[in-house]
Amino acid sequence: MSVTTASDGRVGPAALHSRESEIVVRLNTILDSRKDVNRELSILDELRPTLSTQLITSRDIQRTMLASTADMANRLSTRVNELETERKRVQETLRMVEQVIELKECLAGAVGSMGAPQDWEAAAHYIYRASRIPDDVLRGDFAAVVVPSIEIPDPPWITLQTAKESLCALFLRQFESAVKDENSAKLTRFFKLFPLIGKSEVGLDAYGRYICLGVARAARETLKKADFNSKDPFSYANCFTKLFEHIAQIVDSHSGLVTQHYGAGQMVKVIEKLQAEADVQGGIILDAWTDSRAVERVLSDIRSYPFVFLARSMLTGRQGLAVETDDDHTSVDVRVMDELLSEMTAMLERWSFYSRFIARQCQDADVPESASLIMPGFLVSCNLSRKVSEKLSTLYGIMTAFFIRRSVEQAFQMDAAPTGLSLTKPTSGQPPFIMQAIDDVMYVVDIVLQKVISTSNHAVAASAIPDTGRVLESDLIGIIHKRMRDECHPRSTVEGSLAPEDKIVKFIVMINSLDISVEYLDRLIRARAGLEGVQKHRQQKSPSLKDRFPCNGEAQKVALALERMNKAFSSKATPLLNEGIEVLLNEVVRLGLRQILANSFRDVQYDKYSGDEAVELSEHDGMDGPLPQASERFEEGWNHLMTPLSRIMTPKTYHALLALAAKLVARDLEKRLWSFSGHVSEFGAVTMERDFAGMVDVICKDNYGLRGVFAKTQQVCMVANIDDDEWAETMKEGERCDFDWVLTQEEMKRARQIVGP
Repeated sequence: MSVTTASDGRVGPAALHSRESEIVVRLNTILDSRKDVNRELSILDELRPTLSTQLITSRDIQRTMLASTADMANRLSTRVNELETERKRVQETLRMVEQVIELKECLAGAVGSMGAPQDWEAAAHYIYRASRIPDDVLRGDFAAVVVPSIEIPDPPWITLQTAKESLCALFLRQFESAVKDENSAKLTRFFKLFPLIGKSEVGLDAYGRYICLGVARAARETLKKADFNSKDPFSYANCFTKLFEHIAQIVDSHSGLVTQHYGAGQMVKVIEKLQAEADVQGGIILDAWTDSRAVERVLSDIRSYPFVFLARSMLTGRQGLAVETDDDHTSVDVRVMDELLSEMTAMLERWSFYSRFIARQCQDADVPESASLIMPGFLVSCNLSRKVSEKLSTLYGIMTAFFIRRSVEQAFQMDAAPTGLSLTKPTSGQPPFIMQAIDDVMYVVDIVLQKVISTSNHAVAASAIPDTGRVLESDLIGIIHKRMRDECHPRSTVEGSLAPEDKIVKFIVMINSLDISVEYLDRLIRARAGLEGVQKHRQQKSPSLKDRFPCNGEAQKVALALERMNKAFSSKATPLLNEGIEVLLNEVVRLGLRQILANSFRDVQYDKYSGDEAVELSEHDGMDGPLPQASERFEEGWNHLMTPLSRIMTPKTYHALLALAAKLVARDLEKRLWSFSGHVSEFGAVTMERDFAGMVDVICKDNYGLRGVFAKTQQVCMVANIDDDEWAETMKEGERCDFDWVLTQEEMKRARQIVGP
């Protein structure tokens, strides 16, 4: 509390004395009660010795009482353990006795069944039951004493082994007899008995030899019936197909029987034996195909083919004309090559289907179907796989690259340019106007990619796809580039005048061909990669890359190879395409625009307009009356220049050219605006803005987005025409103005000076 007066000072000490008195009273009370506490503590101290003695006594009594009980419990536990051990020994003895009795019955039953009854199923089942008896019982002393008899004097393990060997030899003879007699019922009967006597390996081996004989016989019959002298280009592929189909039917129909009697996973051993036979028969077919189709000679012709036309097409100037034009090296017929590739595609496709089928048959049953397929080791390292790689996969890449390149050469040899194209007359025909070679080449590329993917062979795809892309980049783009540079470049022979019309048209066709080739290739690659449906308008969809390449990561690798091919071609063609548009701009459009703009502004003087003329023009407003003279001239010249180009060019290339032309016009109009500085009347400024706006409308009528190119020109006209009050307000707002200005402050001030005093 704060003391402010004398009375406050007197009250304070009095309150403190009162508080002190209360505390003293409480302390005295506590001191008085302490005596009682001390007395109670003394009593507890006196009781402690007595209680400690009693606690010790009670513990002794408890120990004495429980000792005998604990000893009794220990004796009982020991006795229980002894009884449990004795019980287990008795049970083991009983079990052993039962097993020995079972063994004796089984051996007696087996020997008896093998005698006069010749009940082989019963004998096999007796052996199976005897084989399940533990080996320590079978070879134990008790069994050696109890089991032998007058009829079976040998120890049980010797008797059992002898019976197994005897039955195995008998079953094998009967099985081979059934194979010889083609008695399928008897064959199946004895095949099921091998696992019962513990001879599964013998049974599977005999079964494998049997079905391999069937495969070999069927393959020989197929080769005999095949007419290899006919014109059928798929005769060997059909033999390949029938071989794999026969093996697949065997595996599919017999796997249930093998799994039922031999156990899960045992069919793999049969498949391995089948694969060994497939190696032999498939190798025979491939060797016969190699000889019949003269593959080595075809390869030799491919390697020696000079590609005379392509070489001539790549040379410049008179070098190209000096190259020999005789086509004496056409021993490689493209149609024959196409048939050979088609047959190789069919064989590779059948091999891939067969490999996937075998891989699925060999994988564990609990593997989900969505899991990536893993090829078994015996299939990867088999002789047929090696032969397919050497005689088909490796050669396929070489032949594909040659086929594409030869197709490109023939396409340009037989190329036909579109007819009826003119810059002065309406065009006939349907766009796009491109070289016929582009359609032909892209058709061949689509067919080749379809074949490559149909093989379902990753090694083939990894080789053929990049090779195809390299041929297109070097030959297709190379020939177009050479023609654009040397044959149809629209350079004028007279300075200041346009090139001949036919050269301009041919050059545009080259540009169109480049643009469409990029578009076509992108479309077909996206389709083959599964990004678009190949058969959108068909009810049956084509298999996806994942279906064609189910092994781990192969589908993604093939899709990546296709994407890289597409990007590489586009990156090679796009710069040339842009260069061609630039050439067309500089050699054709720039010259035309120079004349158009000069003619549009001929005799136009924006400092001569009177008020009456401006009012009259304002009343017409370009809607109910004629356009201003400059705009009208510009529109006429612009349409005369650009409309023929738009009719011939593709939409993409024309819009690119239009954008470049718009920039040219925008720069010219801007220069003219600055050149008018101080020479435009107030009424002339209105007319000038209308003229410029009309020109912008003409250029942007097909592409509104091009108006952004003329933003600076339009803002200069606007600043030149606003009145003084609005100008002052604009300058006052500065950066706070909502209008998106492209003019700097200096340019705005300069624009205000266009209108003279």
